[in-house]
Amino acid sequence: MTTSRGDFIRKMGAGLASSRTSDSTLAAARHGDGQESLTSGNSERLLHQDPDHVEPAPVGYDRLPLEWHQMRTRTLKECLADCGAEAVLLNTDQNIVYFTGCFRGSGERPTWSLFPTQEEDTVYWYSPGIDRDLIESWWCTENEYYFGYPHAEGGFPNRGQVVQGPTVDLFEWMLQGVRSRGLGGGTIAVDWSLSESQIASVSKVIPGTRFVNVQADCLSMQQIKTSEELRLSQRAYRYFDRIHAFARDYILERGTDLTDFELGQALQGFGIELLMNDVIADGRPHSAVGIEVTSNYVRAGIASAYPHPNQFFYQKLERGQTMYVNCDIKLGGMGGECYRNYLIGPWTSEQERMWEVVAETIQIQEEESKAGAVCSDIAAKIHQHQVDAGMAEYIYHRPAHGQGQFFSGHQPPFIALGDYSVLEENMTFSMEPGLYDAARGIGINPSDNLRVIADRGVRFSSVPFSKEWSLLEL
Repeated sequence: MTTSRGDFIRKMGAGLASSRTSDSTLAAARHGDGQESLTSGNSERLLHQDPDHVEPAPVGYDRLPLEWHQMRTRTLKECLADCGAEAVLLNTDQNIVYFTGCFRGSGERPTWSLFPTQEEDTVYWYSPGIDRDLIESWWCTENEYYFGYPHAEGGFPNRGQVVQGPTVDLFEWMLQGVRSRGLGGGTIAVDWSLSESQIASVSKVIPGTRFVNVQADCLSMQQIKTSEELRLSQRAYRYFDRIHAFARDYILERGTDLTDFELGQALQGFGIELLMNDVIADGRPHSAVGIEVTSNYVRAGIASAYPHPNQFFYQKLERGQTMYVNCDIKLGGMGGECYRNYLIGPWTSEQERMWEVVAETIQIQEEESKAGAVCSDIAAKIHQHQVDAGMAEYIYHRPAHGQGQFFSGHQPPFIALGDYSVLEENMTFSMEPGLYDAARGIGINPSDNLRVIADRGVRFSSVPFSKEWSLLEL
């Protein structure tokens, strides 16, 4: 293999089609002749792994196994023993995927998963027919499904029954299924608060049944990450490190002959190829799940000065402005954010000072995010530093949110003035003490995924917050 990193990047500049071709070349280089990565230029040599990083999950461990989800369900039942629940009934997609491991979204089609507490490792589904193959090929003791939404009574075209029956109340339909299993009349733990109409349906179908909202218990389990979750996230961030090194090399190679859109497409194509070279994917359900490399918020110039922009990004990179490499990565639903901002020379003293203040507050968050710390206290120290540095008018948001898994990107608690939650070991947080100056057309808001340990926070990524990394001369 004689293709250089520069040749590889120049080929990608020809467009997305060339990008895919070049990614295939990269795959051959990594797994064929044994030579080092085509992106192992100066940028990869600047990466630095923290000695407190957890050991990444090995290749082949691409998602949490079924046994992990069953174990978490057993733990939930144990946590709820005092409330005397005869069953746990889940309705939210986030909780359903966390406790069952079946990756799917409900949309407007309601889904329920029922776990009788006196049965071990059983789950009964009440679900839309569109997902029957997904559900029944995973962890499924039994699946009762309705055909469509709205569902007509007796209407199952897949069974040859084209019936225009009355519209079915699906909540009552599910309650009838619960009753048929001998449940009802006691306590059922659920992950939502019932509406008045749902309470009326309970009185009608299974009178005397008490529904207890245990969403707080479900959330608490998800906030403290298990070793398996942490190791899978760490593996995702090993890919993230190389994606950011690739993006930096791409900027240096292409210079002002580059749009933010093209950079985003290139790093996404590179990242997906990088992951999929290692992921077991046979095209069937339940493999290669929860995989994501986003690029839709990569943006150049003035668009970086808005924390939640609403414009499409298609701007040429220019000297004297910023490039915001903003992307997320997930592997098996585990991962999070990793953003970096670049100042393209010549930069102004105002731009450099804003970058410095953000870097200083990143360090504050790392130092203060220790077990036992209070979210509000950390936020106050970060905001006070911003204010003392003369940046008050450029502050738009809290410094961080809890980092969730699966469908939950933002997860409590929050590093915010109004959140008095206490940090616990193995909570994870974003890192976003951003500053934005629309008048000068600059915004700096790097992020990462921070794990709380006893005496500090540990970033998952190995991508530096340094001027050597972020201040570029083209």
